[in-house]
Amino acid sequence: MIEKEQWKPGNMLYPIPAVMVSCSSPKHKDNIITIAWAGTICSSPAMVSISIRKERYSYDIIKESGEFIINLVTKELVKKADYCGVRSGREVDKFKELKLTPMKGSQVSTSGIAESPVNIECIVKQIIPLGSHDMFLAEVVGVTVDKRYMDEKGRFHLNQSGLIVYSHGEYYALGELLGKFGYSVKKKK
Repeated sequence: MIEKEQWKPGNMLYPIPAVMVSCSSPKHKDNIITIAWAGTICSSPAMVSISIRKERYSYDIIKESGEFIINLVTKELVKKADYCGVRSGREVDKFKELKLTPMKGSQVSTSGIAESPVNIECIVKQIIPLGSHDMFLAEVVGVTVDKRYMDEKGRFHLNQSGLIVYSHGEYYALGELLGKFGYSVKKKK
């Protein structure tokens, strides 16, 4: 028999992506915030969400500019992502301090992080107050990918970039392939 214990309600949906969100506005320099409350919410139109506490420096920047870029995090970037999550842009220029390369967005005025394998350019459509965090619902208006992960047939191999996930305060590298979508019902030859 499997024994379980009842806990109070809490966020237990793990692992989740930890992403670096870059933002800027006319009043604020480029900044990066690390966010674990991020996700896909719609495929057509392509939409994502990020949730940020109102007291965070990036909150007002994104609210003012109405845009941001989600930069995916790899094993090589995980220490920098952690730094961006614990240091405030009020005190430090994170691009400069971490020697990250700002890369101008193609559809937004915010800079992405060139070292990231994927940069997802977003325009805020709605801000939903939820409690400790406000959710920014945004439409994806552009995506930039690192050509190093493209094969000769034009397929993008994102899983070869060394992506990471976040679970209960810890970062993990993604690893072993267990199956592909639909493999459980695929006919055997």
